[in-house]
Amino acid sequence: MRSYYTECLAASLLLLSCQLHANSSLIISEYIEGSGNNKALELANITNTDIDLSHFQIKIYFNGRSYPGRTINLNGLLAANTVFVLAHNKADAQILQQADQTVGGSFYNGDDVISLTQGSKAVDIIGQIGVDPGSQWGSGNISTQNNTLRRNNTISRGDSDGYDTFSPATQWQGFEQNTFDDLGRFDDRIESCGLPATLISAIQGHGESSPLAGSRHTVEAIVVGDFQGSDALGGYFLQEEDADIDNNPASSEGIFVKDSSVNVNIGERIRLSGYVVEKGGQTQLESVSSVRVCATAQSVTPAGISLPVTNLGKLESLEGMSVKSWQPLTVSETYNLGRYGQLLLSNGRLMNPTQIAMPGSAAQAVEQANQLNRIIMDDGNDASNPPVIPYPAPQLSAVNTVRVGDTVSNLQGVLDYAYRQYRIQPTEAPAITPSNARPAATQLPSTGQLTIASYNVLNYFNGNDTGEFPTSRGADTASEFERQRDKIISTLLTLDADIVGLVEIQNNGFGNSSAIADLVSGLNSAGAHYAYVDPGVRRIGTDQIMVGFIYKPATVALQGVAAILDSSVDPEFIDRKNRPAVAQTFHHKATRGRLTVAVNHFKSKGRSCNDVGDPDQGDGQGRCNLTRTKAARALVNWLATDPTNSGDTDTMIIGDLNAYSMEDPVRTIENAGFTNIVSQFTNNTYSYVYRGQSGSLDYVMVNEPLLRQVTGATVWHINADEPRVLDYNEEYKTAEQQVSLYNNDPYRSSDHDPIVVELNLTPTTSSENHIASD
Repeated sequence: MRSYYTECLAASLLLLSCQLHANSSLIISEYIEGSGNNKALELANITNTDIDLSHFQIKIYFNGRSYPGRTINLNGLLAANTVFVLAHNKADAQILQQADQTVGGSFYNGDDVISLTQGSKAVDIIGQIGVDPGSQWGSGNISTQNNTLRRNNTISRGDSDGYDTFSPATQWQGFEQNTFDDLGRFDDRIESCGLPATLISAIQGHGESSPLAGSRHTVEAIVVGDFQGSDALGGYFLQEEDADIDNNPASSEGIFVKDSSVNVNIGERIRLSGYVVEKGGQTQLESVSSVRVCATAQSVTPAGISLPVTNLGKLESLEGMSVKSWQPLTVSETYNLGRYGQLLLSNGRLMNPTQIAMPGSAAQAVEQANQLNRIIMDDGNDASNPPVIPYPAPQLSAVNTVRVGDTVSNLQGVLDYAYRQYRIQPTEAPAITPSNARPAATQLPSTGQLTIASYNVLNYFNGNDTGEFPTSRGADTASEFERQRDKIISTLLTLDADIVGLVEIQNNGFGNSSAIADLVSGLNSAGAHYAYVDPGVRRIGTDQIMVGFIYKPATVALQGVAAILDSSVDPEFIDRKNRPAVAQTFHHKATRGRLTVAVNHFKSKGRSCNDVGDPDQGDGQGRCNLTRTKAARALVNWLATDPTNSGDTDTMIIGDLNAYSMEDPVRTIENAGFTNIVSQFTNNTYSYVYRGQSGSLDYVMVNEPLLRQVTGATVWHINADEPRVLDYNEEYKTAEQQVSLYNNDPYRSSDHDPIVVELNLTPTTSSENHIASD
């Protein structure tokens, strides 16, 4: 074809004739004469220039007549090396999905003549004008009745003589009736390697979506990522040899091809045709045809990628391309590792904005910076719950884990975009270094005589009113509960604290069958000696969960009874949002000192508080900030009244405040004279990881008289950094994973890290007549 064009261009006097001959390379490439109205014609533009179809018609000659009984005017612009489908508007959905133009009424039958014409000139014809063949042209499968015909690959020019003898077997291949699978696909004969093709950069454009979406194009490029098959992404990535072939750094030279029909390999240069589509913000080629391997052992140089990027356009310009990070990246989240095989990476651990910056513009600046400093390392698999979780190699298990804070290096793959996030699909195995190894119990403080811990037990529910499962929260089955129970007990035994403030334990009373009684029973069966605080009420508030205390009677005794803060005590404390606080005074037998501890669980940010006039202010503190702030103010005011009648000023606030360290609730407590004690002893004050950002929701805060008696404090990072798939749950896990991903150890016993503080209390000189008996 190229030599013919050269001859035409050399003969300028024959330019008009050349144009006419060029247009004659529009041919009928597929003919469908199926049952009912399942009729369609596929036209192929096998030139290297676009064709205006408005100059063409389909003429149908019925029953051997020498004049057309119907003329169908075509429309649209048919791009070079693409196809156009004309179909009956009542055809099968599989046909209509590929149709570019539809018509109603009488179309054609197996004995009719079909002529593709340009003005008065025939371009391509099926049948013989003026001849009635009976019921069909041809015979058997290679006939025009109740069959599908596809043009042979060797045909490059249509049959423009409508009066010569027509025999389908000379130019066509026959297929069974209602065979539609190749309709709308490019034929191999127009896919010769090295012919002009559409640049991938032209398809990608320089914005977020393709300017060519909805049209078919031929590309020829190198496979840089192979993720074919139903257990992967179902396709592969192509990239131009020249990493910036269009001299436009804003456009990508790579693209994802959704196709597994032909096996391809990394390093092959292939040529194919496909429709340009946008799927979830990613530009793709689909409905692929004519895949041809043009060369092997090809390579491209990966584009360097480093975090943070200056803007997300930098990542958009690399979509679909081979990339490599030469910088070590930090794991900032493991939440979706078990569910989707993903790790969130960043340059250093990402901190929650209001953990390190004041709410408002400062926090918003941190949030914006965090969004430019994150990318997902995926597993090349679009399925959920992979049976083999690939990170860390050879696969994740309860004893082979990856944690937030670990380091990833040698990250090379293709830059993908899916589910509104940029991600790297590795083409080489990344190296994961355990830079944040699991902390052992030896890292807990051991400098004081009295140990107090705050621990969120993540919906510890021991069954409904009849002891059965599922319940409204927590474990779904008795088996899951036993696994949860064993991990919680293992954690508490390792903490070995004298007093533990519990958060998120089932609010089902304090009888022998209650959750808190069950937990203490399990601890004591394992060799511990704990009791729990019974505040003398049936339930604490109306929420499904509550706060509470367990303690070692051998070490501490209760002084008086517990006090409860709810809206009846202070209307500012909205107990239908916050869980009521519980305060208890403890007498330490060794030092003869005492202190009052208040355990708390403020309203979360998960649901709105618009019903109490507390909307999200957009300053980074999230929903219900005013509700939590009022609760904090009510709490410190209440504790100032000595609600337990302790007669002692030593006061400690513990629990889950659902606020980060720079937010209003925490600062309200600090302004009342309390110190965030953990920050005095460690820089790693985070206790929770949410959406890839670390921060502290859990606190131990002491007033000034108690501050000088504190000897040590730490956050025991056993939960927040661990993949959630290592918890007690059994769903979404294979039978093998229910074993391999579980240990009855402290790691991922909850989603919050416990906090531990140690003290040397000074003796109390006032009366101890209110000390409860053991």
